[in-house]
Amino acid sequence: MASKANKPELIVNGKRLDGRDFGDLRSLTIEASVLRNADGSAYLEWGNNKVLAAVFGPREATPKHMQDPAKAIVKCRYAMAPFSSIGEHGRTGPNRRAMEISKVTQEAFENTIMLTDFPGSEIDIFIEILQSDGGTRAAGITAASVALASAGIHMKDLIYAVSVGKIGEHLVLDLNMIEDNYSDSDMPMAFSPKDEKVLLLQMDGDFSKEEVARAMRMGLDAGKVISKVQKDALLAVYSKAAAGQKQENGA
Repeated sequence: MASKANKPELIVNGKRLDGRDFGDLRSLTIEASVLRNADGSAYLEWGNNKVLAAVFGPREATPKHMQDPAKAIVKCRYAMAPFSSIGEHGRTGPNRRAMEISKVTQEAFENTIMLTDFPGSEIDIFIEILQSDGGTRAAGITAASVALASAGIHMKDLIYAVSVGKIGEHLVLDLNMIEDNYSDSDMPMAFSPKDEKVLLLQMDGDFSKEEVARAMRMGLDAGKVISKVQKDALLAVYSKAAAGQKQENGA
């Protein structure tokens, strides 16, 4: 979080600076199977975030000593393009933050992918932040989940992520960049909507026990919208493929 010395007023007349109510998501669109050379892919726009996710595999794990004969291994690389942000996160090359997000994203998908269906293989997930406006780890996980599904990777559920923050006494959903920088607290979460299982929960700042419960409920309620956008993106691909097959058979 940024220094609070010159903290801007984040809530004016009961509204956030971008006009949203406390429980509103930013606009969200997802397109699946956008890269020809990847086994699965997705492009996401969430507010002003622009995210590209690509999946390769399952394929033979390399180096060979890393292979697990009982299950697949998951590798994940989260990166911010040098032009994605005017801040320090836009610098070229990996940094500690990118490595940390790569790790927690990998762990979330290790608990989602049916790894024993692909023994001896590896599944590579690449998340590239093309434009950043807060909440990029949540956006990356949400996009990567669609990319994995478009690759035909067996998963227990189509997971998603979202953040909840605290501004003064208010809990707010889906923080943008200025809110992320100047809010009192921030809690990114990833969920499996089918069973409401928490796959990621991180916290920056302080939340009371009651606020954590409320924040998780806000995240789960937001999932009804996010999950529908994810499923619609996949349905659009399969509907297009089915229409093309029908046209080809009728030709």
